Amino acid sequence: MSRPLTVEAIDHIVINVRDVEVSAAWYQRVLGMTREQFAREAHAPRTALKFGAPKINLRPVSASQHDWFTAAVARAGTQDLCFLTRTTPPDVIAHLQQSGIVIETGPTEKTGARGTLRSVYCRDPDGNLIEIASYKV
Repeated sequence: MSRPLTVEAIDHIVINVRDVEVSAAWYQRVLGMTREQFAREAHAPRTALKFGAPKINLRPVSASQHDWFTAAVARAGTQDLCFLTRTTPPDVIAHLQQSGIVIETGPTEKTGARGTLRSVYCRDPDGNLIEIASYKV
């Protein structure tokens, strides 16, 4: 008898972007992620952004399904992503303001996977909603 499938963690996510260079620079500058280049095939180099163990792969919306198999509808700006930090909400706000990033809302309390989050929201260059959050202690 087989065991039921149980998902343990997210390894990576793929977001569709209009401009890989602009998005990669934003995630590096604003969220402190590390850029990684890799290629599954020589003709199709890819860009990823590492943060801890997981990573985000940046897929240009111009890529074909043949070059990069993806979701049935691949559009930029349709994601809602939450990133955890140990940085306090006032320091997140200060960092975003110093980086010239418009704050959509926050700090506000939301329910996260492990309890109450203190969240600040902004948008990336494609309009994806970015939540930068820390757990309330």
